[in-house]
Amino acid sequence: MVKIVFDRHIPFLSDAIQTHWQEITICPMEPEQIDASAVRDADVLIVRTRTKVNGALLEGASVKMVCTATIGYDHIDTAWCETHGIRWLSCPGCNAQAVCDYIEEAIEEYLTAKRSYSKAALQQSGLYMGVVGVGHVGSLVAKMAERKGMKVLLNDPPKGIGVSLDEIAKNCDIITFHVPLDNSTHHLCDEAFLKKCKPSALIINAARGGVVDEQALLRSGHPFILDTWENEPHINPAVVNRAFRASMHIAGYSVEGKRNASQMCLNAIAETFSLPRIDLSECRYIDPSGKQADSSPGWLSRISEALKADPASFETLRKNYPLR
Repeated sequence: MVKIVFDRHIPFLSDAIQTHWQEITICPMEPEQIDASAVRDADVLIVRTRTKVNGALLEGASVKMVCTATIGYDHIDTAWCETHGIRWLSCPGCNAQAVCDYIEEAIEEYLTAKRSYSKAALQQSGLYMGVVGVGHVGSLVAKMAERKGMKVLLNDPPKGIGVSLDEIAKNCDIITFHVPLDNSTHHLCDEAFLKKCKPSALIINAARGGVVDEQALLRSGHPFILDTWENEPHINPAVVNRAFRASMHIAGYSVEGKRNASQMCLNAIAETFSLPRIDLSECRYIDPSGKQADSSPGWLSRISEALKADPASFETLRKNYPLR
């Protein structure tokens, strides 16, 4: 009998497993309930970014596989897992389109506030957009910006793509980050980088908190839009209040993004434990709260207003955010 412990806020899993894998034991939990005692006799653990997966959680457990239903995996001690024979995987690209849609809305709201938003205005303005990190998300963002008439500069040294960060800073009016968080990208956007930027350059981070040095950002005076934050969920109210738009790590929160992530996790589990494949393509999503997603123009502004009114409610707002 295979036992799967998972974050109950990951959609599709409970119904799909109960319908197709009746021999599997499932334990959906709140992320704060997933501790060493909860996973002691589990075979599989499925998490989001809120669960830190490391030796403190897994030492002595029977876990054979860890899946994170997210693109990033900086919350998983991958070296520890590999040393202890635990297979781990993330879901690269699962919510790339959702994050791209978020960046598009962010730019539209910002340029509308500056009264310069229209394709014609963008083409005439000669605005440059810098995309740092050209993976699943960054490549979509670059194409979106080009469709809107912006000139796009790319930076992704590991892929051998684009120009230097100095060139991005020197030339770009909008700079958006789409890199994983690791030792090489921590505070990639730091005081030195910001000093090289145009004073009016808009900084956007919907990648991972820690990619941008928030204190340096505050000191710089640059306009900025943040979806990911240092020390989540205990975010800095001063940074929230200074942001042009602030949201609670929901850029990738779309029905399709979540479906893709859940599908990738289930595929890996089926392969590892010789279980029949489950197809989620026809599964209908119903928000547990019964709320309808707010995706009409200005939706990011309304999210931002709610978070700015009470930054301490970051996690509550995030948990109760209806998928777009």
